[in-house]
Order: sequence, then C-alpha cells, then structure tokens
Amino acid sequence: MTTIGLIILVAFLYAGYNVLVRVSGGVVPASASSTILATITLQMVALGASVIFLAWQVAQGGHSFRLGTNAYLWAGAAGLCIGAAEIAYFYLFGGIVVPRPNASVAIPAIVSGTIVISALIAVFVLGERMTAQNLLGVVLVIAGIALLLRQPAAN
Repeated sequence: MTTIGLIILVAFLYAGYNVLVRVSGGVVPASASSTILATITLQMVALGASVIFLAWQVAQGGHSFRLGTNAYLWAGAAGLCIGAAEIAYFYLFGGIVVPRPNASVAIPAIVSGTIVISALIAVFVLGERMTAQNLLGVVLVIAGIALLLRQPAAN
C-alpha cells in the first residue's frame, strides 16, 4: 500500500467513526442521563480490533513488538486524549448536555479544527517547519470553519 492509499483509508475510517458516533448519539433515548456506556462500547470494540490485528501479526511471524518506555507513555497520553474526546463527542451528539448539532456542521468543524490545532502544535511544540503553502491551507481551513459555524442572518 502507498502512503497516499493509507492516508485515504484512514480518512475513510475516521469519516465512518465520526458519522457512526453521530448516528449512535442520535438514538440516545430521552430518558438517558449519560452516554458513557456508548463510549465504553466504542473503546472495547476498538480494543478488540487491535487484539485481532495483533493476533494476525503474531501468526504471520517475523514482527518485533518491542517498544521503548517513551512510546508507551506517549501512546497512553494519546489514549487519554481520544478517550476524553469520545466522551465529549457522545455527549455532543447525544443531545443530553447541549442541543444535538447537525452532523454536516459539527463533524467538519471538529475535524477541521483538529487540522488547525495539530498544525500549530507541529510548528510550536514539535519544531516542524510550516511553508507559505501550509500556512495558506491553515488559513483557508479556519475560514471554512468560520463559514460552517456562521449562523444565518435572521429575516
């Protein structure tokens, strides 16, 4: 598989994740006061998929699974971020804490916001270089988010 092919696959999988969280949140009963069990279900199924992939790699043989302590620590920190994000996502789309937003606005705003925040962290924390083209892309994404979140004028 090529880099572009893997990027496209990940984009489709993340799109499925986003849309399916919205669908799941859309069927939360009015009597529910929490969506945490939906979050736990998502995480357990994700863990199951990882375990199946690990088993497949072990069966293939020839893989080294040894990682340094820092890799585990950073992966754990990433797990905390995604776990908290999933909790917030289910609350957002479950309509329990705030009115349920339209997926056509909320998902692109969240994903695009992630792009901007990640680009800024890459530059200011990881020390990566941002070209003029990259900066223009970030500015266009911010403009797109502003357009998505802009409320239509009242008539």
